[in-house]
Amino acid sequence: MLVLALDTATPAVTAGVVALDGDALPELLAERVTVDPRAHTELLTPHLTAALEEAGVGLDQLDAIVCGSGPGPFTGLRVGMVTAAALGQVLDIPVHPVSTLDAIAVATPFHTSLLVVTDARRREVYWSVYCDQGWRVAGPNVDRPDAVAAKLAGELADIGVTEVSGPVAEQHAELFGLTVLPTTYPSSVGLVGAAARELREGAEPAPLTPLYLRQPDAVEPGARKRVSQA
Repeated sequence: MLVLALDTATPAVTAGVVALDGDALPELLAERVTVDPRAHTELLTPHLTAALEEAGVGLDQLDAIVCGSGPGPFTGLRVGMVTAAALGQVLDIPVHPVSTLDAIAVATPFHTSLLVVTDARRREVYWSVYCDQGWRVAGPNVDRPDAVAAKLAGELADIGVTEVSGPVAEQHAELFGLTVLPTTYPSSVGLVGAAARELREGAEPAPLTPLYLRQPDAVEPGARKRVSQA
């Protein structure tokens, strides 16, 4: 099975081609990644075109697409999801959305329980927690780093999180008090790995629903206030 992996939920623009053969681990055939939070629109199509060319795979040979569904900022996240949806419709192949945090966890070799954090801007982080079996047991959520640390010491204390990964893990390592594992942006192998069971079983993809986790900044204006007569 040949799978195109796309993600634009973080500052990284990721596109790759991955082979999924039976129960074997996903095999990366080609990948392009550029970390530039302002270049998702400009770089995604050239990246996926270059990855397909390097892998020697045509669009008509793809069996499925896996797309990171966030959490992430609206502007960047929609680029990957719209591209994946359009390609899936044109090629008539399934498009599987996966949490970007799940994709990072799948590609991170951890030992006990893992916290994954990515930058949510506004001095906040997107986060999820994974047990030693690899299942997500908390999140995805968006909070201030100190609020995440309080939850790890409070309501999530029984999980026993000891390690942290993700692009901003090092930045908040002292606050979290966890062992920092090699930090990475979501990879093509991680994206496909997060959807591997569904892909192997030929399961119906989940709806392509982006995980913004925030209310939009723009809101419809309310009714005009009446001006009182003097």
